[in-house]
Amino acid sequence: MLTFETVNELTLKVTCTGSDVLFTKAGAFIAGENAGGKNYKFEKVLLGPQNNIGQALLGQLARRVTGENLPLMKVTLNGDSVTYYANYGQHVVVYHLEQGETISVESENILAFSQDCDYSVRFIGVGVLSQKGLATSTLIARGKDAYVAVLCDGNPIVLSNVMSQDTISVDPDAVVCWVGNGHCDPQVTADISWKTFIGQASGESYQFEWHGNCPVTVIIQPSERKGGISVSMD
Repeated sequence: MLTFETVNELTLKVTCTGSDVLFTKAGAFIAGENAGGKNYKFEKVLLGPQNNIGQALLGQLARRVTGENLPLMKVTLNGDSVTYYANYGQHVVVYHLEQGETISVESENILAFSQDCDYSVRFIGVGVLSQKGLATSTLIARGKDAYVAVLCDGNPIVLSNVMSQDTISVDPDAVVCWVGNGHCDPQVTADISWKTFIGQASGESYQFEWHGNCPVTVIIQPSERKGGISVSMD
């Protein structure tokens, strides 16, 4: 059994009781402790976290084609232990998914997830003017210990319309992830004029939107990826 929690906002602490497996961003391990000799080991994931070789091959192809490639390592925990993971001082957000719940997240923002999550790449068909591509990495909870840890540049902001049914509008280049039932992909809206394309690369010209009939929780970061189209005139 695994539990995820954060330490000082910047580190993921994974507590293992018994034996279990988790997947982390390659190179994210920073420390660990357990009684007796070290009882955990690391293994590079060459194709993907799927157990089926055919699915793993298809997943690897999809990740490379869509730019959602994710260098992973498998951590096998054989006994009680505590291990710690981080990535260049980025903030860490932990989400415990309910069974069947889905989190859609940029591959670069994934720090770790438990084996109770099914990982795949899914086309969402938006993001034409953004560095957020036409696909997103998806993790679906298949067990009661489905944990996901995501990375943010700075303290995250959490927006939710689950209770309010409000419309949520965000800059795609600031989105870290969104959590819902798997059928609530964002719509893209664009406010485009000739000024958008000449001498500007403003993310405010296009947004991701979720409406009230699509209950979702969105995590955004106070830092934007470079996006937009910049065309200048002399």
